[in-house]
Amino acid sequence: MSDPLLRMIALARPRGARFALGVLAGAVATASAVALLAVAAWLIATAAAQPPLTALSVAVVATRALGVTRGVARYLERLITHDAALRTLADVRVRVYERLAATEPVRRFRSGDLVTRLVGDTDATQDLLVRGLTPPAAALVTGAGVVALSTAVLVPGGVLLATGLLLGGLAVPLLAAAAGRGPGRRAAASRAELSTALVDAVHGAPDLQAFGAMDAAVARVEAADAALTRVARRDATLLGLGAGASALVAGLTLWGTLLLGVAAVDDLGTVGLAVLVLTALAAFEVVAPLPVVAARLGALRAAGARLFDVLDTPPAVMRRSAAPVLPASPGLRIRDLRVRYGPDEPWVLDGLDLDLPPGRRVAVVGPSGVGKSTLASVLFRFRDPDGGTVHLDGVDVTTQDADDVRAAIGGVPADPHVFDSTVRENLRLARPGATDGELAAVLDRVRLTGALAPAGGLDAETGPHGDRLSGGMRTRLALARALLADPRVLVLDEPTAHLDPETRDAVLADVLDATRGRTVVLITHDPAGLDELDEVVPLVAGGRTSRFAGPS
Repeated sequence: MSDPLLRMIALARPRGARFALGVLAGAVATASAVALLAVAAWLIATAAAQPPLTALSVAVVATRALGVTRGVARYLERLITHDAALRTLADVRVRVYERLAATEPVRRFRSGDLVTRLVGDTDATQDLLVRGLTPPAAALVTGAGVVALSTAVLVPGGVLLATGLLLGGLAVPLLAAAAGRGPGRRAAASRAELSTALVDAVHGAPDLQAFGAMDAAVARVEAADAALTRVARRDATLLGLGAGASALVAGLTLWGTLLLGVAAVDDLGTVGLAVLVLTALAAFEVVAPLPVVAARLGALRAAGARLFDVLDTPPAVMRRSAAPVLPASPGLRIRDLRVRYGPDEPWVLDGLDLDLPPGRRVAVVGPSGVGKSTLASVLFRFRDPDGGTVHLDGVDVTTQDADDVRAAIGGVPADPHVFDSTVRENLRLARPGATDGELAAVLDRVRLTGALAPAGGLDAETGPHGDRLSGGMRTRLALARALLADPRVLVLDEPTAHLDPETRDAVLADVLDATRGRTVVLITHDPAGLDELDEVVPLVAGGRTSRFAGPS
């Protein structure tokens, strides 16, 4: 099943019974509307002959009953289908978030584009199920009944009505769907481009302003908005043409039915003529929504393709089948580790070996581009190695749940995330039950207490992405969080980045003092201040160790 529309409909399979009930309610509502007009036509035409009131009582009651039934059935249809669609949408959102959580890091999507995929493209599932699934199914059920009724009254009239309904409910929607495929695809792309440009301009405003590039960023937003507006106008034109074509078919069918009825009035009688014509008039309520729905299918298909582009993204971390436990291998052991970022890309790490017995502290040093942060990503289980093994106490980490591995191997990544909350809540992510005294103590270890005091200490607001903190403060906050989590293996990827030399040396000394007796991998490009470590492992191009040095 490769068509995004079919895949989106398949997402509703667990609630198929509810949607079927909603279709039935919709068919009842539409049929009641048609029957209401047919009964009203019979009632008016019969009443013109002034029969006894008792002859009209059944029709009067039926008219009232059909009016009530129409309203109740329409309400039930909306209630049932929207409930099922919203529950399905909730399930889809959970699947999207779970997939994104299992695809670390999510670098293939721009932030603004990702927002569009999470909101607009995901919401397209609800639109398809509510507007693209129920109306056609209800139209099929009701249309067959209406054609049968008209055929019973006058066979040629039933045939003409069937032809008109097929044109208005099938031919016109198919043409609208074909015409809307291109605009729908362009609308999805334009909406994503506008969202990306807007998010980039807002989040990057300080840097854009500093480098004099704000005007260019605003021009990009305006251009994206203009492109989306042009597509929206074409879409509105298409919707108008579809509605007009449907109305034209309905009008021609009604006129044809009237002419056929007049020609056969001797057999039909005035009552039969009124019922036939007004039934044909009401019948097109069945297919009236379909051209609009069909014109939207192109946009819904494009949104579905973008949604499944996220859902089909292979996880960066897979749990492999269990491997045998290595005997007598406590601590962390890396053998022939190989990593690259694409089948045709060069090896970033190529044959790296590293042993870290419990309590050993090792620094991995080297210039940018030799694979230091890639090594950290493998240890954090942000990505799987393409070759080689990483064992913790003899167990291959790729055979374990990623969260379990991260509980044992934690630390500070190169770009730690700070949540838009207080310093206290950011720290409690590592240990929810920590007291304020414990939080204050870990802030002292990373020399962050004094810097945070003017802003409120533990109550200091960090801002979106930690924007209210300097780069050095964000790094030290992440370091404090890692120390608070107290993993068995502490991996620190450039923990003193963005710090001035004096603060860097002081923080590094505090970190080394706080990590005595535990296993530490310190990843840095700066070899200064590493004398207290047990070993220094320099990396060269290709991610190989060139030598081992250090006091050991």
